[in-house]
Parts: sequence; C-alpha cells; structure tokens
Amino acid sequence: MQKGHFCHKVISTRLSDKDCMNNTPYTPNANLLDQLLDAICVVDREGRFVFVSAACEQIFGYRPDEMVGRVMIDMVHPDDRARTLDAATRIMAGTQEPHFENRYLRKDGQVVHILWSARWSADDQVRVAVAHDITERKRNEALKTVLYGISEATHYAKDLPSLFTQVRHIVIELLPTIEFYVALIDERSSSLHFPYPPADTAATVKRWPSEVLSLCQEVIGSAAAVFRPARGDRDSTEQDAFWLGLALKSDKGIIGALLAHNTAPSRHSRHDVELLQFVSTQVATAIERQQMLSRLHFMAQYDTLTQLPNRALLHDRLHTALARARREQAWLALLFIDLDKFKQVNDTYGHTAGDQLLQAVAQRIQQCVREVDTVARFAGDEFVVLLEDFQQADHATAVAEKIRHALNQPFVLCGQAQYVSPSIGIALYPEHAADEHELLQLADQAMYRAKQTGGNRLCHAPLTD
Repeated sequence: MQKGHFCHKVISTRLSDKDCMNNTPYTPNANLLDQLLDAICVVDREGRFVFVSAACEQIFGYRPDEMVGRVMIDMVHPDDRARTLDAATRIMAGTQEPHFENRYLRKDGQVVHILWSARWSADDQVRVAVAHDITERKRNEALKTVLYGISEATHYAKDLPSLFTQVRHIVIELLPTIEFYVALIDERSSSLHFPYPPADTAATVKRWPSEVLSLCQEVIGSAAAVFRPARGDRDSTEQDAFWLGLALKSDKGIIGALLAHNTAPSRHSRHDVELLQFVSTQVATAIERQQMLSRLHFMAQYDTLTQLPNRALLHDRLHTALARARREQAWLALLFIDLDKFKQVNDTYGHTAGDQLLQAVAQRIQQCVREVDTVARFAGDEFVVLLEDFQQADHATAVAEKIRHALNQPFVLCGQAQYVSPSIGIALYPEHAADEHELLQLADQAMYRAKQTGGNRLCHAPLTD
C-alpha cells in the first residue's frame, strides 16, 4: 500500500472554495498526517506495520522506515502482549477499540504507555489505529497513588515493620519488583541495620551479606540511584537478577537506603526510577514521622535514664498480670527495691555519678530476672520488679536474694569502687493481697521495714486476715 494512497483513504476528503467552483475534488497532501501529534499506525492481518506517521518516532523512538515491516507485538511490553493480541482479534472481528491502553518498549528500552483508538478496515484488510502517548499522565497517576498509599500507611502503621510491609505492597503494584528491603543508619552507632524485612526472614541479607552491605554503602555514599547485577550464590539460577538502590533522604540528611531486587532489569524505565525515587522520599518522611511517634510513645512509657518501664507502664502491666493470674490461678509477686544511702553518692560525687549508678543498678537487676518479668524505675532510687508465671511462693524470695547479692558487688564510679546495698520488700498475690494498689502498697511498706531494720535485707508483707 502506497503512503499517498492510504492517506487519501484515511483523511476525509474536503473541497477548497476554488475546487468547489470548478467542481474538482481535493486530494490531501500526504504530509498532513505527519503534522499530527498523535501517531497513525496501520497494521496488516499478519500483524506487521505497513504504515506509520512521523509522530511515531517521537513516541516509539523508531523512524517510520524502521517500523514499517516490523511485527507489532514484538514492540509491546511482554506483560501486555497477551491482552494486546486479544484486542487485535476483537478488532479484526469488527469490534472497535476506542480506549485501549497498553505499554510499548521504545527503541532506547524505555517503557511508554499508549492509549489506542483502533478499528478494522475490511476493504484494505488492515487495522487502523491512532496512538496517544499517556506516559506522563500514567506517571502522575502513579505518583498520586504512591502519595496516598504511603500517607495512609503512615497513618495506620503501628510501627516501622508494619509501615514497610504496606510500602512493599505499593512498590510491587507499581514496579516489576520481587523483593523489597530497607536499611537504616543507627543514630547512635552509625552502623546499618535492616528493619525490613525482619531479621529472621531477611533471606537476601543471608544470601548476599557482602553484596547487600556494599550496595547500601554505595547508595548512601553517592546519594544517587545505583543499578547492580545480583551476583547471588554460585548455585543461583537468577542470572538476570538486578538490584536497584536509592538513598533515603530527609531534612537531617541521608538516613538509609531503599533496595529493590528484581529479575527484569530491561523493564525498568527512567520513569520507574523516578517513581522509586519519589517513593524513597515519601518513605523517608514516613520513617521520620514513625520514629518521632515511637520516641514520644517511649517517653510516655519508659524512663529516659535507665530505659526501664516507668510507673505508668508498670501499673498497666501489673493490671494485666493480675487479670491473667486470677484467670489461671497463678502466683504473682512484687519486689519493691530502694537503694540504701544513695543520697550520699549524689552528695559526694555529684548527680552525674548518681545517674551512672542508677543505670548500672538497672542493668544488674535486669540480669537477675527473666524476659517475662518486668523491671521498672518507680521513682528516684526506687525500683519495682514484677514477677509472673512461677509455681512456688519462695521463687520471689530467691529472685530478691539474687538481686540483693548482685547489688552488693562493687560499682566503679569516678575511678573508685563504690558499694550500695538494697532494701527489698516482697508482696505476693494471692497470699498478701488481691488488689494491685494494695499489693504495691504492701510491698512498699515491707521495703521500709527492711530499711528501718538496717537495710541490705529482704522483708515480706504481712499476711492479710
């Protein structure tokens, strides 16, 4: 089919004023099609381009002479080929497709989104279609989806792992990503850690530890997007696997790296990278917000000096523990601990030394109990230990004696060995009290009796009538 012949058939014939007077039909210039911003494509029954307008080069990257004769489906994005062939079958059966969307691979490898309006010409046995480039529109829609999705995830996520889980779903919906990882810089040690996926399921970190760390360091050091083939294990069959890493940037600077691992590097377009960069920016903002909320939550429930639960959190845990003990008919104990002559340490060495002593005391007490137990800083130099899930009443006495012995060991303050001793009061549920406030009060009173009788000893609450 000649270009001029086709143009004459697809452009509506119109008459100029002069031609009307002379009753002479107007034959359109073939170059008129080349002035259109949208591309005109004609494909024969075998699926080969037989004509394309000049606008195709702007959209697809190929010159018209490079496209004519090519098989159309070979240029379609692999993931869209099946439904594109289905659409072509419907069109050749006489169904018009005025709003069909699919993706093509440009000559430079980039992905372009196309909105087609197509119909079948029975006389010429060809599909005639108009292609409109909607890549920018798709990109803007994707950015809105990301912004909304991450904003929603930030609002509802209870912690960073749950936030990252939701972000992963967003990324996988938008990009050909099979794995998603986040590495953050620890504010205290400046080392990298992986909050997502959790350490027990971070298979990639185990498979490629040096590769992952190297990529993170490169991303953080360059502050730019980094592509890298995935070396993997020697036995790995993922020959085409690729890493894409981007820095997580915040107002404070770079706080970590976002890693995407996939097996289709050729499918990544410039827009994909820009989209993931936008994702990384939103994720960095979400991380900072989640970290701020975590800090506020921690400050509300934990003592900032010793990092132990504070009085409010102790009351919450005691309330829950008592309910469980009643339900399971189990024992529960409170140990109320006060340091003997702590004021003398503060007066002699200053409050800084006193703070260091409290931190050391907190660590030693924690080493004497199990993970299921709670050690809380109650006030000043007073600590409370909540013991749960034990079978014999003398368990509390044994733990209290273990704590007393541990605190009797010397502490090094200001380069010198210092000694402190504890006075410990013990109250048991259900032996001494059934109410949380009464239980705490009895343990406190028992501690004062221990202190009044010389300190550095244990004292049990009296039995109730």
